Amino acid sequence: MDDLKIEDMDLYEILEIEQSSTEIEIKKAYRKKALQCHPDKNRDDPEAGKKFHQLSKILEVLTDQAARAAYDKVLKGKKEAAIRHKELDSKRRKLKEDLEERERLASSGKRRDNKSEAQKLREEIERLRKEGSREVEEEIQNVLKTINEEKNRSETNWDSANNRIKIKWLADKKDETNGGYTSELLHRFLSKYGDIQALVMSPKKKGSALVEFKDKKAAEMAVDFELGLSENPLKLEWVNGPPKNSQSSAKSNLVKDTDFESVTLMKLRQAEERKRLIAQMMAEDEES
Repeated sequence: MDDLKIEDMDLYEILEIEQSSTEIEIKKAYRKKALQCHPDKNRDDPEAGKKFHQLSKILEVLTDQAARAAYDKVLKGKKEAAIRHKELDSKRRKLKEDLEERERLASSGKRRDNKSEAQKLREEIERLRKEGSREVEEEIQNVLKTINEEKNRSETNWDSANNRIKIKWLADKKDETNGGYTSELLHRFLSKYGDIQALVMSPKKKGSALVEFKDKKAAEMAVDFELGLSENPLKLEWVNGPPKNSQSSAKSNLVKDTDFESVTLMKLRQAEERKRLIAQMMAEDEES
C-alpha cells in the first residue's frame, strides 16, 4: 500500500466509526469522507489527493475479511500495550523500553518461525496490493460519479448575473483607441474560454468593461488566465467576489429545461439583466 503504514494508524478513528461497525457502515463512512476530501473540492489543499488515496486503502483493508481480522489484532495489541505503558512510571517505562529494544535487536539476528501480528498484517496488505479489490474500485467510482453529478448541477445552476467579472486596463480619458481595446477584441480574447452571456464596454469610462459567462468554468478560467495585450495587460476580478463551490440555492436557478413557461420567464429576466448591467456601469462611471 505504497508508503502508508496501516499498522500505525487507527482506521476506525479516521473514518469516525466504531471498531464493531458493519461493512455497510464502513462503506457509508468512506463515501462521506471521500466526498469531503476529494481534490476537486479542496483545490487549495496540496494534500487532498493523498488523503483521498489514503481513504481508498483504508476501505480496502476494512472490507477484506482476512485483512481486517489481522488489522484488528494489531490494533488490539497496540491499545493494550499503550494502556500498560501508561500505567508504568517514567523510570520503569525507560527500563521497559530499553529491555524491549535489546530483545528486538537480539531476535533480529535469529530465525523466527512464529510471525508477529504486524508481519501478518503487512502480508495481508501486500496481498491486497497485488490482487486489488473490485469492491473498492466500485466504491471509488461511485464517489467520482457523485462528484461529477455535483459539478454538473453546479454548472446548471450557474447564474451569470450574480457572477459578473469586471475588466480593467490602462487608458487615458482622451485616448480614442481606449488603450488598444475594442468590444470585438475583448470578445475574441474571452470567448476562447467559453460562451459569453454579455459583454459591455463602459460608455463613459475608458479602460473598463463588464462580462458575464454562460458557465462557471469559463468564468473561472478567464479570471485565472486571461492577460490580454502584452503591452497593456487586462485585470479581471469578480464584482461580488469569487463564486462559492457549493451550488446556489437561488430560486431562479431551479428552473427545469422541460418547463417552457419557466424558461421563457428566465429569458425575459436575462434581457432585463442586460439593461440593468448597462445602467450599473453608467452609474459607476458617474460616481467616479
